[in-house]
Amino acid sequence: MTRRYTTSDFDFALPPELIAQHPAAERSASRLLDGTGDAPVDRVFRELPALLAPGDLLVFNDTRVIKARLHGVKQPGGSRVEALVERVLPGRHEVWAHLRASKSPKRGGVVRFADAFDAEVLGRCGPEESLFHLRFPDDPFALLQRHGHVPLPPYIEHADDADDERRYQTVFAARPGAVAAPTAALHFDEPLLDALGARGVALANLTLHVGAGTFQPVRVEDLAQHRMHSEWFEIPPATADAVARARAAGGRVVAVGTTTLRALESAARGSADGALVAGAAETDIFITPGFEFRVVDRLVTNFHLPRSTLMMLVAAFAGHPRVMALYAHAVRERYRFFSYGDAMLLARAATD
Repeated sequence: MTRRYTTSDFDFALPPELIAQHPAAERSASRLLDGTGDAPVDRVFRELPALLAPGDLLVFNDTRVIKARLHGVKQPGGSRVEALVERVLPGRHEVWAHLRASKSPKRGGVVRFADAFDAEVLGRCGPEESLFHLRFPDDPFALLQRHGHVPLPPYIEHADDADDERRYQTVFAARPGAVAAPTAALHFDEPLLDALGARGVALANLTLHVGAGTFQPVRVEDLAQHRMHSEWFEIPPATADAVARARAAGGRVVAVGTTTLRALESAARGSADGALVAGAAETDIFITPGFEFRVVDRLVTNFHLPRSTLMMLVAAFAGHPRVMALYAHAVRERYRFFSYGDAMLLARAATD
């Protein structure tokens, strides 16, 4: 019988100084906690190819982080507004955004951003009308690139700079739309990708545009009462084919990051036999212990916030006791945590 977990089961004590404020000097020089064996092994991330086998398939999220944070003032009046663009609506000059202001702007209102352009407030939208629907005067991606800021997570305390613009982005980022980086993939650089190819590990991509909801806290103890944010993803036919080939040949599917895992497992839920279904869709999948994994065999992931949905996901994947023990080891050994921190490699456990 599956144990009934509460949010408190995913809590742990984290010394604040272990929250990484800057990335490692070299991407692949981060530490890697190998949690696939009976005991944890402390490694360096560039050792990853030796932990995989020829015929394994590594799947990445190729989303590109947009400069989604804007500062502005309401018109008229001049009171300050901070926006975090959650989603750019395709084919239109419109976005959904989180707005922080002393008093929320009303439908028909105008916000001037970066003293450069005006956005019209079209109304409230999104889950529980928590977002604002805005119309920009031009292509949102171009305006954000010119006037926006890198949307660093709330636990990173410095203002974004040129180094963040480069390092809070994967080396293979291709499709703009994310407001948070797929952080497990930040550790990969070109020499490491070449070493994986030389090892005989196949590589494939998918896209999941990470939303700001990835940092949303779980405010209830009963997990059944928590509602996940929705994110858009797309599985290319070539990636679905690569997964099928790896499985047929006895290779393992290795998800780089929780976003990749969420997309793969969401796409497999649409088929009776668990086969990966190519195409685009929205997912609000909430993975907790007891979840039946159909696709992913190994997971590369960073260390996550206490009591977060991502802690619940990794505990569902590798087993709650094992994950909590690995986190305790990481704290003792002074690993660096969260987006700019170190990584771990996990193996799928039997259903917890």
